[in-house]
This record gives sequence, C-alpha cells and structure tokens, in this order.
Amino acid sequence: MLSYRHAFHAGNFADVLKHLVLCRILAYLTQKPGALCFIDTHAGAGGYDLTGTPAMKTGEYRHGIELLWQRDDLPASIASYRDLVARFNPQPTLKYYPGSPWFAQQLLRPQDRLELCELHSTEFPLLQQQFAPDRRIHCHFEDGFKKSIALVPPREKRGLVLVDPSYEVKDDYRRVVKQLQELHKRFATGVYALWYPITDRHRIETLETSLEKTGIPRIDLYEISINDNHRQHGMTGAGMIVINPPWRLREEIDEALAFLTPLFGRDSQPNFRTRELAGEK
Repeated sequence: MLSYRHAFHAGNFADVLKHLVLCRILAYLTQKPGALCFIDTHAGAGGYDLTGTPAMKTGEYRHGIELLWQRDDLPASIASYRDLVARFNPQPTLKYYPGSPWFAQQLLRPQDRLELCELHSTEFPLLQQQFAPDRRIHCHFEDGFKKSIALVPPREKRGLVLVDPSYEVKDDYRRVVKQLQELHKRFATGVYALWYPITDRHRIETLETSLEKTGIPRIDLYEISINDNHRQHGMTGAGMIVINPPWRLREEIDEALAFLTPLFGRDSQPNFRTRELAGEK
C-alpha cells in the first residue's frame, strides 16, 4: 500500500492536469479576502528531481511538463501554471518539478493555512523538511483519508480539499466516493478536487455513477486521454472531479484541454471531455 513513489511520475501529463486545475481553483478562491484552508490528503515529498534515477527511468515528464517548457503560445491558464514550475527551478533549464503542496504554498496568502498529510515513511521527512520554515503549513504523518475528516469543517469556513491517492489499492476508487460524501456532509460549502488515473475505463464509469448517486450537487468532471485504447496496459488518461467548482472553471479547463490533448496525445487518437456530473439542487 505504501510502495508508491511519485518521483517516477512527477511532471507527467496527469500531473499537468492535476496541478493546472489546482492552480486555477486557488486563483479563483483567493480573489475573496477571507482566509482559506487547503488540505492535501496525499501530499508526497513536496518536490521532485527530474534528473534523478526514478524520473529518468520512466521519462514520463518528457511527455508532460517538458512539452510546455519552451512554448510561447500557451493559453493564459496554462502559461501561469508553467511559470510557477519555472519559479521552482533555480536555473532556466527544467530540472525540478513541484508537488501539489508547493503550488498551494505559492498561491495562498499570509492569512491562509495548509494541512498536508503523508503516510509514506520516506516521503514524509522530505515533505516536512521542505515546508518546516513556513508557519502556515502543518505536516501530518497520518492517513490522509482519516485526517482530512478530522480537519473539516475548518475554522476559516472556506477551503479546498485535494484528494489524490495513488490508487495502488483498487478499493480506493470506491473509498474516494465515501470520503467525499463524509467530507461534504461535514463541510458542504468546501471545494473538493479528486484526481484519478484511467487504467480501466469500467472503474471510471462506476466512479462517475457512484458520485452521481450520492446526491451531492455541483460536480464537474475534467478528463484527458492520451490514447483512446483503454485496454492498453498502464495509464492511458487521467481526470479531475471538482465539487463546488468556481464559476467559469469548466470553461477555462475546456479551453486548456483543447490545447493540451493533441500535444500530449500518443499512438491512438487522443481525446478529452468536460461535463457536469451534477448540477444545482
């Protein structure tokens, strides 16, 4: 369960989608002056060396962030995300890729708070070391599913919860639905962002149906497939499901995915979709 190391996958197309959506949500939420609480259920190490053995072994970042690195024709939403990655790199060359907590740290303000959960014994010390100087940030060596329930509702009454397990345990596809139900019951006005990989289309169809049946209102889905052959081994796509999405987020992500899909597409015809899973009650 705890063998997953994100260093092998940092900066791939799925990371680009996840962090693009994360950045856009935070950009909208920080337009209002009230304080926010950001909760990450599976925070990872906080940052990754793309020249290290894990990243070089898979080379997944070469079909993700590297394809955006030198482009000057990016839509504004993608350009602002890419510029944040550039800020994480001390040199003009692409060598490092940040994790979700770092993006949140950069976009949140002095009055905001970050609660980061990580249970991997190797990743947690790296996470703690990176963010120790920032008093807004609290790192928890705990199960993020359980800890996030204890952290809501936040005292700020405004917040974003990122739920992004590795899905090494196939039961996670079912567990995340129950997790979102419990979180929403405790904190109905919060924004929730669920990341998922596509390795089996049937699992994703079941995930969508299960979420629709929860009765939770205002749910959007944003998804990219780099290969339309979902019977192929490995991850052929990824998606984000957002509860209580900020106004115009779907429109913005739709534009971004129209740009990214042909760029990231491999082998068979790539495609993307954005849709409303649930509307207003």
